[in-house]
Amino acid sequence: MYQKWQVFDSIATGQIADLPEENRIILQLLHNRGFNDEKSINDFLNPDYDQQILDPFLFGDMSKATARILQAIKDNEKIMIYGDYDADGVCSTAILYSALKKLGADVDIRIPFREGEGYGLNMTAAQEIIDAGYKLVITVDCGISNKEEVSFFKNNNVDVVITDHHKEPAELPTDAWAIINPSIKNSNYPFKKLCGAGVAFKVVQGLIKKQDEFELDNKIFPGFDKWLLDLVAIATVGDIVPLFGENRIFVKYGLIVLDKTRRTGIVKIIEKVNHYSGKLDTEYIGWRLVPRLNAAGRINHASLAFELIISDNEEESDRLVKQLEDENTKRQSITANMLIEVDDKIGEVKDKNLILVVGENWHPGVVGLVAGRISDKYNLPAIIISQDGDKCIGSGRSVEGFDITSALGKCSEYLEKFGGHPQACGFTIIGQDNLDNFRKKIITIAAGALKDLDLSKVLKIEAEIELADINWEFYNKLEKFEPFGEGNENPLFLVKNLKIEQIQTVGSDGQHLRAMVSQTNHPIIHKIIGFSLGEWCAKLKVGDKIDVVFEIGVNEWNGNKDLQLKIIDLKESQV
Repeated sequence: MYQKWQVFDSIATGQIADLPEENRIILQLLHNRGFNDEKSINDFLNPDYDQQILDPFLFGDMSKATARILQAIKDNEKIMIYGDYDADGVCSTAILYSALKKLGADVDIRIPFREGEGYGLNMTAAQEIIDAGYKLVITVDCGISNKEEVSFFKNNNVDVVITDHHKEPAELPTDAWAIINPSIKNSNYPFKKLCGAGVAFKVVQGLIKKQDEFELDNKIFPGFDKWLLDLVAIATVGDIVPLFGENRIFVKYGLIVLDKTRRTGIVKIIEKVNHYSGKLDTEYIGWRLVPRLNAAGRINHASLAFELIISDNEEESDRLVKQLEDENTKRQSITANMLIEVDDKIGEVKDKNLILVVGENWHPGVVGLVAGRISDKYNLPAIIISQDGDKCIGSGRSVEGFDITSALGKCSEYLEKFGGHPQACGFTIIGQDNLDNFRKKIITIAAGALKDLDLSKVLKIEAEIELADINWEFYNKLEKFEPFGEGNENPLFLVKNLKIEQIQTVGSDGQHLRAMVSQTNHPIIHKIIGFSLGEWCAKLKVGDKIDVVFEIGVNEWNGNKDLQLKIIDLKESQV
């Protein structure tokens, strides 16, 4: 249960003057997302790919990057795409690889091994790429922090085009041929929140626009880029970037493409892994597809996920899906066991501002998952470190108000390498002294940053409404807010003083709650369902009044469709 309920401030009457006839609750939801004028509201509610997608050449280095890539193809130079081992990195790699193959490029891919190489470029890989005769390296979802490696490539006559979206480091790799990254300070690109696959997609769009300037034997046909949107959608959801602006366009249209995808491997995953609602939406991507694509890089090597994505052979795809399922099952088991060990090590949490736990030979592929679970459980920043001799691989997850990657930057003297986002990070430490010093400093930084923050677990509620507000017309308006995700969460509503008309436990072990509720002056009785809330049935009885926070959804059963209120939290009414 949440410690605090926080309802958005109600908008004043007439605050959105351009839409006086719109439902007041819908206007409230739009206001909560920062949309207060007719154009921004229309762009949000009616995403239009052709009208709203941005010109890739708004990236200052896009002309340089695409010209160098197309010249390499024309001259038959060997090209290496260097990716990352998470779902975003694998999808980024597949997006660019598919486009370059269509253009007839002599192209290969390399995804580092998480456990042995870690994130980003490394000197061993750089030397091997040079020795193998590659003349152009294109990074996807990485590279912005690899100044030393990029300079090494340049000194050995290999050009590097960096495509990335991660935070700008203290020193940029200025020896790169071109840098395509919306988040760096000197980027002119208007939308800053693309994931790695989104950036790779913009490069493909740039290549398509510029291909006619080069006499290539192969061309990319019109519309090819739109068939890549299934991968862009998977990566955008998987990397938890905000679903507004271009990201909303990518996911909205990417879900349409995913529903009719031509990728045999993705089709096989969808056939194997059903969704409880039967709907391909962001929830399906986030809870079904992404964990499986990530599992390859966490447990073994991410090339398995890449091979599955690009596979067009049914027998091969079946084999790869089974292998991926095995890896995901193994990942789940390792995560569960590590969580038990971490919880044992945490001890008393009462006065801590940050949780940091070090374990011997924990699997480095799941330290980030465990950090996320621990952060969610205690609503504190959490850092989990796997130590193997002198080498430590760590990952952190944070809470609102604490930029964990910026905090790492203040500890960089103790770190071999690091990177990430405000809410998630990864790093490597060499040596026990560096580990000890890092632990002291990061805890001190967190204590200073969080000492005045209220870290109560807060449930953010869009609006307080009445049962009478809930009908099919209202639900149809809510559907226009999809796809839901980071920055555009599925709306939560509060209804107070609901009278319990019926109540019972459901589920094989009675772990769920189902009730029928009514509200004064409203004749319709609504059904509410609370998953894993069955214990409330022992506390409540018919006639009791409750306040409920819920999502509005649809329950389909035997051909019937009903509006269903899914309980997120509840408490007894104070009347």
